[in-house]
Amino acid sequence: MSETFLSIQGVRKAFGATTVVKDFNLDVARGEFVSFLGPSGCGKTTMLRMVAGFEEPTAGRILIGGKDVTNLKPNQRNIGMVFQAYALFPNLTVAQNIGFGLKVAGAAKSEIDQRVKEMLAIIKLEEYGARYPYQLSGGQQQRVALARALAPRPKLLLLDEPLSALDAKVRLSLREEIRSIQKKLDITTIFVTHDQEEALSMSDRIVVMYDGRAEQAGTPFEIYNQPATRFVANFVGTLNVLDATVVDPAAGTVRVNDNDIPLKTGMLNGAKAGDVLSLALRPEAIALGARQGNDSRLSGEIADVHFLGSVIRVRVGLGKGLVSLDTFNNSATPPPRVGDKAQISFSSGDVLVLR
Repeated sequence: MSETFLSIQGVRKAFGATTVVKDFNLDVARGEFVSFLGPSGCGKTTMLRMVAGFEEPTAGRILIGGKDVTNLKPNQRNIGMVFQAYALFPNLTVAQNIGFGLKVAGAAKSEIDQRVKEMLAIIKLEEYGARYPYQLSGGQQQRVALARALAPRPKLLLLDEPLSALDAKVRLSLREEIRSIQKKLDITTIFVTHDQEEALSMSDRIVVMYDGRAEQAGTPFEIYNQPATRFVANFVGTLNVLDATVVDPAAGTVRVNDNDIPLKTGMLNGAKAGDVLSLALRPEAIALGARQGNDSRLSGEIADVHFLGSVIRVRVGLGKGLVSLDTFNNSATPPPRVGDKAQISFSSGDVLVLR
């Protein structure tokens, strides 16, 4: 990783007797895009507000570019911030909104005009400079808010759920634009979201937060495929959880629904015969029927079939449990029927043990 630009060191935040951020530590590299992902109330926005300077930590330090900014005001930190609400000035044109920060900083009119022109080109609204916010769509207004935050050339960009108020199609388009602009400008960015798809698709790294703590920090690949805790495994992506009884710890054998299946060497370290464990499997790791390379098989009954176009979502009943899997639609092969007997297969290498 390149040099650290943002360093959050042992930060804690309490409001009275309630601690909302607990011993938070994170180093963010220059130019990196990091998402804070978690459910409502997990502390992600509070952590962002402390980086911005809108909240003061109860304990710990925040460094930007090697400088301790813990006690500095927001306007002393050289940051740009975009909120969920667009917060544009309704009485100013698009161009005036974008240039507002530069005007407050005392920049010359020629410099402001040039920078506004550059930002309008970056957000692809070159012909909209003379319009007012009410004449724009929600997606266009959010792009103007982004341009306004970037116009003063901040060293750090903070985005607080900027897409949550938009409809799905606009949200998808705008997140691609935000990521493209961030890469083009090579600006260090912290993005707060509760939407796992946004975090997975946009981020260099993700920090999954729960109950004020950073449960896990890693690349999208690591967060999805190698979750460190049960919460991360359940929160990110769809997860199947199966109860398993340890049969032979040394051999790595467990029993699920009266079927013995092998696990990878070392996965049962510390377990004893008779212990009950939870096994986790992503839907895409499960095949309906046999698949080459799959060494584990379970028998059940088709419980639900949902046709979703290119994909068919199938749920298979296994005793008292249900397993979801996705199979591609094939016009030559009709989908299974509810009540049919079915066998599923998967590789022991795709199984996670949730302790």
